[in-house]
Amino acid sequence: MNRIIQTLTISIFMAAPWTGDIFAAGSAEDYWPAWRGPLGSGVSPTGNPPATWSETQNIQWKVPVPGKGTSSPIVWADRIFFVTAVETDRQGKPEPTPRADANAPAPFHGGKTPKNVYKFDMVCLDRATGHTLWQKTVREEVPHEGHHPDHGFASYSPVTDGNHVWASFGSRGVHCYDVNGVHQWSRDLGRMTTKMMFGEGSSPALAGNTLIVVMDHEGESFIYALDKSTGQMLWKQARDEDTAWATPAVAAVNGTLQVIVSATNRIRSYDLRTGEMIWQCGGQTQNVIPSPIVSNGLVFCTSGFRGSELQAIELGHTGDLTDTRAVRWRVNKATPYVPSPILYGDNLYVCSMNKAAVSCYHAETGRLNFAEEDLDAVKDIYASPVGAAGRVYFVGRKGVTQVIRNAEKLDILATNRLNDEFDASPAIAGNQIFLKGKRNLYCIRQR
Repeated sequence: MNRIIQTLTISIFMAAPWTGDIFAAGSAEDYWPAWRGPLGSGVSPTGNPPATWSETQNIQWKVPVPGKGTSSPIVWADRIFFVTAVETDRQGKPEPTPRADANAPAPFHGGKTPKNVYKFDMVCLDRATGHTLWQKTVREEVPHEGHHPDHGFASYSPVTDGNHVWASFGSRGVHCYDVNGVHQWSRDLGRMTTKMMFGEGSSPALAGNTLIVVMDHEGESFIYALDKSTGQMLWKQARDEDTAWATPAVAAVNGTLQVIVSATNRIRSYDLRTGEMIWQCGGQTQNVIPSPIVSNGLVFCTSGFRGSELQAIELGHTGDLTDTRAVRWRVNKATPYVPSPILYGDNLYVCSMNKAAVSCYHAETGRLNFAEEDLDAVKDIYASPVGAAGRVYFVGRKGVTQVIRNAEKLDILATNRLNDEFDASPAIAGNQIFLKGKRNLYCIRQR
């Protein structure tokens, strides 16, 4: 195998650092620029938030969340960003969009097409106080289709390089603002029709000067590379995939940046510069949601609907890698449906389906450290776990977070409860952890 020069590092995100007084609130290490953090692994390498909290302990601030959406917050210096969808009392008629498959299964209860106009907003909060610095409406319209009752119209998480912030609303376009809320550009990439009206939600990825957007749905699926400064399309590639929700990962392999996208038919890697496919690999299950993680010459891809699959694939190969030695190890039991895995040092943690039954593997070899250990207080989980200071945080849907030690044996350090429900993944920056619930956004810090 060719030598792997490096995997995705913080420097890729920091192509354009902060300038001026706005940076005074934090150091260059004090940030969470994308929904899986500065390394794309779910870990903050310099963070040290509390291990314990409650509604009356270690809460720096708590503010209501405008609108609805499972968008996770991102953090840079003194600012927090997320997206939301605000339903208005104005009614209208969306332009009808024919379903790609007229014989497709009926949508789940709650997936009916709405009648009211929604405002699709980008939100920026002050990190110290939680006060709203700006809230911008990027589009107002009646959505052309509904969503799963556990989903929403604002499930994409934004990404920032410190000067600008980018957000995708899928069928409502991709939008760029500077950190002060000044609009830079918008680009419409067309409407999506998702499987059984589950909803949309593959977050954009940023690598250097390129923004990557994946739109896998029941119509024609594509991956797009946009110039982050102008929104100009750099390249576009068709994808033989139906609806999926995984966010792309980026890896530097032998001097070439690769964009890796996990989906049902194939995991595919594209040359960031040209869009040419470098390799592909089959084996994932239906409805791929968890995002890949890249580290030490491997990419870890997993899924867990109507089957279970976790693959550790060596980087540096080309062509079709299905069932070849490039798949260094794999497991087909107790893998996640919604939560993405977390890679912390040598330990790769995965949940089983949407339950907080946690398994831990040695990332390089696939050796099982422990299997399906229950975090009984957490129970159901959609949020992807995060880690810092030798700890891993699992946030349950009903407000309970359990914290474990990053170790080869399960060691529960704390059980914390808040009066909210959580599907968005947490963000860690410095000595704070941010939990965005259905009703409130919490900033948790040692008090």
